[in-house]
Amino acid sequence: MANTSYFAGLIGGIKSLCTGLGVTFRELWTPKITERYPENRKENHIPERFRGTLVMPHNENNEHKCIGCGICQMQCPNGTIKVETKMVETADGKKKKQLVRYVYDHGCCMYCMLCTRACPQGAIEFSPEYEGAVFARESLFKVLNQPGSKCVEKPARPAAAKPAAATEGAKPAVAQPQTADADAAKAKAEKMAAAAKKAAENAAAARAAANEAKAAAEANAADTALQEAWKEAEAKALKLETAAKNFAQKAAEAAADVK
Repeated sequence: MANTSYFAGLIGGIKSLCTGLGVTFRELWTPKITERYPENRKENHIPERFRGTLVMPHNENNEHKCIGCGICQMQCPNGTIKVETKMVETADGKKKKQLVRYVYDHGCCMYCMLCTRACPQGAIEFSPEYEGAVFARESLFKVLNQPGSKCVEKPARPAAAKPAAATEGAKPAVAQPQTADADAAKAKAEKMAAAAKKAAENAAAARAAANEAKAAAEANAADTALQEAWKEAEAKALKLETAAKNFAQKAAEAAADVK
């Protein structure tokens, strides 16, 4: 009986060994797919949707699309983005925000893309650059707007044509509607409506997160970390709700201009 058990175990071991050797010899002739980095930098293919690092595209005139609204900064859950702006006076006497510095901390970014999705101007995007290793943490802080750059100037609206003076016995000319102005106003209204909708969705999500944090804090009153998390979530929800109200008001004003 002992001999039978011994030979059965021996045969089982030989089968197991043959199975392992079969896998080994089969893989021995399989084509290798190892990436020879960094020698293959030039021919290395990176997918278009790869999230490497945040960038702010500039055109040939060193112009970008950022208007300094700060929505990306409010959406970032890690405090990765800092938008520094100043108020300037335009040629027509109006005041508006102007971007001074757009600071991006690559070391804190978790590549969630909430900033790029919330940006109403499409001013920022993720590039496929994947080599981000540095020797000093300070090198991970990047200023995305280039020196001397400015926001793209929107084309001025053409002045409304004045009606021709009515001559005696002739009917006054009827001013033709400014089709270009109407289309531009409609496009602006649609854009503002989309931004307002996105801001409302973000505010609703932040409020839901704040309510969850509140429930957890109330259930564990002695946990200081939960109390701090509740305060931060509540502050973020209030900030996003204020931004959503502002966007809703601007969208309503744009819709009124179309009418």
